[in-house]
Amino acid sequence: MTFLERLFKRAKPPKPARRPAKSELHRRIRRLEIKTLRLVHTIFGGEYQSVFKGRGIEFDEVREYQEGDDPRLIDWNVTARMDRLFVKKFVEERELSIVLVVDVSASHAFGSQAMLKRELAAELACALAMSALQNHDQVGLVLFSDRIERFVKPKKGRGHVNRLVREILDADPAGKGTDYRAVVDFVMQLIKHRSVVFFISDFLTPGFEKPLRLATTRHDVIPVVLADPRERSLPDVGLVRLDDPETGESVVVDTGSAKVRKEYARQAAELRAKRIGAFRALGLDFLELATDQSYVKPLIKFFQARQTRRGKSRRGA
Repeated sequence: MTFLERLFKRAKPPKPARRPAKSELHRRIRRLEIKTLRLVHTIFGGEYQSVFKGRGIEFDEVREYQEGDDPRLIDWNVTARMDRLFVKKFVEERELSIVLVVDVSASHAFGSQAMLKRELAAELACALAMSALQNHDQVGLVLFSDRIERFVKPKKGRGHVNRLVREILDADPAGKGTDYRAVVDFVMQLIKHRSVVFFISDFLTPGFEKPLRLATTRHDVIPVVLADPRERSLPDVGLVRLDDPETGESVVVDTGSAKVRKEYARQAAELRAKRIGAFRALGLDFLELATDQSYVKPLIKFFQARQTRRGKSRRGA
């Protein structure tokens, strides 16, 4: 494990993150719901529809060819038997399943800005779940650390969406580490039909490539990387002790050293490039979010880029 990876697993916030009281949690969920509903109605609903609906297409029947039909849909086997042209007819699957796989290991209780990684995950989850709700799709949730912390079956309804957000914000994980293989095995066993799986994590623990490759054999996997500015660069604030909440290890770093800060930034860039390269090698669309920025613009950009790629792949088919 590199120097940077040890630090990145990662520094605790100045004060331990506390679980919100029930009344406070209810108010936070309500505010988030109102905010997200506006975004879904004005932005995300249409973007979600164009990107995900229609991806699940299943064969229905064959019928005789009609002028204007796409020649690529001709069923040559039936045509040969019947001695006239027949085309395949497809229908769009009426219901899509979205599964939110959210990392709640100890590193996600960190945030150097106004928001923790876990809070960012909750906001994103709310936006995706509300978009799915508007499009009559069902949403499920898996919380994981170095074990499966919680599983909520895919369902519909605003009350269900609120529950998912509450589970993320109020999570009190028993595990501290991160085990990607365990959660992928769990998802493969429990979710049998093809679903869109948003894999929300900081992806700083090594070994996620093989599990994600396995998940892609059945599901449409979308990694979502949660990051914090302090994972990209260090401020010049002198000697700082960084504690790894997942292993209990500590290290003292002299942030006053320009050499240390430069090496830290170099390894951070190298780690990010390696992660992106792994996603691209797997052929995955991915999304990067940061605790110091709104998720809205990156999510819109992701939807638009994904739609463009889908359009190109269709034209090339």
